[in-house]
Amino acid sequence: MKPVIFEGMATAIITPITENGIDYDAFGKLIDWQISEGIDAIVVCGTTGEASTMTDDEHRDAIAFAVKHANKRVPIIAGAGSNDTLYALDLTRCACEAGADAILVVTPYYNKATQNGLIKMFTQIADYSTVPVILYDVPSRTGVGLEPQTVATLAEHPNIVALKAASGNISKIAETAHLCGDKIAIYSGNDDQIIPIMSLGGKGCISVLSNLLPKESALMCKKFFEGDVKTAAKMQLDYIPLINALFCEVNPIPVKAAMAKMGWCEDYLRLPLTPMEDAHREVLFEEMRKAGIKI
Repeated sequence: MKPVIFEGMATAIITPITENGIDYDAFGKLIDWQISEGIDAIVVCGTTGEASTMTDDEHRDAIAFAVKHANKRVPIIAGAGSNDTLYALDLTRCACEAGADAILVVTPYYNKATQNGLIKMFTQIADYSTVPVILYDVPSRTGVGLEPQTVATLAEHPNIVALKAASGNISKIAETAHLCGDKIAIYSGNDDQIIPIMSLGGKGCISVLSNLLPKESALMCKKFFEGDVKTAAKMQLDYIPLINALFCEVNPIPVKAAMAKMGWCEDYLRLPLTPMEDAHREVLFEEMRKAGIKI
């Protein structure tokens, strides 16, 4: 039986950054708050964590810090993907040595590999890793997606335990669930599809929304797993306007603006990302107020 890394809600956590680098004091406080609010796991150095503009040292140090600071209170999942397999292997080594509970590995962006190439790359990483591997399918950002049969092939590997499904294609996710059965856990990678994917047997979500609302996001999953699907579905629908506002510009621009407004970090991003446009910012802040967030 493969391990289930977590069931419920994992936060794809932001990385507080200033002109001087990562603000580890703010990062530690944010991790503590997420855990105290009942989040089930934390993903560091993912898309939302701005790993793509981190230096090599920052990426490694951020993973090591999160692991040490969380101190086994919740699983820490480390982003370790790259379009260069050798570099992904090096990130994997660092994550394993730091004590991460699992790694999240995205499909190789820009290269647009074949499905056979994806199988070979993920297999090599899974063979090398000493911790479980979560596949990350987000073709809108990488230019290449994981086909259901490809996931089913990879699910035969004992160290590939889960899929973060962020294709937005419910039909493909359903087909993947059908082909894989209990050989792989599926997590929603889109906040507007948490309950739909869980209804297909998904184990939870890796979320942007939960940066702002960790307690409420975790409760949504909890209600579903307790059998109160009506309440869970209502929560999903009630948060749709806020979710839309969080993705009206490319992630993590809006969530960084939101978290800065809440006082957790500076509204600072590295180019080519820029702060949120004023018109979108006001819409986001209004939806945050409607959701009961004090700003």
